[in-house]
Amino acid sequence: MDKKISNGMKKQIAKTIAMHKKMLDSLEAGGIGAIEKIAKIIIKTIEKGGTLYICGNGGSAADAQHIAGEFIGRFLQNRKALPAMALSTDTSVITSIANDYGFDSIFEKQVEGLVKKQDCLWALSTSGSSPNIIKAAMLAKKRGAKVIAFTGRKNSKLEKIADACFLAEADKSFAVQEIHQIAYHIICGLVEGHFA
Repeated sequence: MDKKISNGMKKQIAKTIAMHKKMLDSLEAGGIGAIEKIAKIIIKTIEKGGTLYICGNGGSAADAQHIAGEFIGRFLQNRKALPAMALSTDTSVITSIANDYGFDSIFEKQVEGLVKKQDCLWALSTSGSSPNIIKAAMLAKKRGAKVIAFTGRKNSKLEKIADACFLAEADKSFAVQEIHQIAYHIICGLVEGHFA
C-alpha cells in the first residue's frame, strides 16, 4: 500500500480514537448520574408491572432492538425475561401507519395503542428533534408514562420532554450512537443485576 495512504489512514484512526477518549471522559464526568437515574426508572417501571417500549430511527432503531433483546433474553445472567419491546420491528404496523398517517406518526400510533401510565418509553434520537420521536414522547408523557431520552444535542426538544436524559454530545451521529451503546449496556447490567 502507498505510504502516503497508509499515513493518512493512521491519522484518521488516531483522530477517531482521540474523539472517543474525549467522549468517554465526558461520560465519566457527567453521565453517571443520568445512567443511574434511568436504571432506577426502568426498575421501578418493571416492579410496578409496566413495560419498557423503545424507539429510534436508523441506527437508533437497531439500538432499540438491541436493548429489547438484552431485556427479553439476557445480558449477562440467566433470569426471567423482563418486559421490553422495540417499536421499530413490526414492518406491517410501521408501513401501514406511514402509508395512512405519515412517517411522523409511526411511533405515536404505537404509543397510542400500547403505552399505559405504568409503562416507560425509551426514545433514542441523536438530534433530539426527530418529529416521529418527539410526537411519541409527547403522547407517552401525556398518558402519564415515564419518558427516557438518549440524545446527542444539548437542550433538545426530546430532553425537555423526558423525565431523564442521557446526553452523548458529538458532531457525528455514529459517535453519539457508540457512546449510547456503552451507556445502555451499563443500564442493562444494572437493571438485570437488580432482578437477577
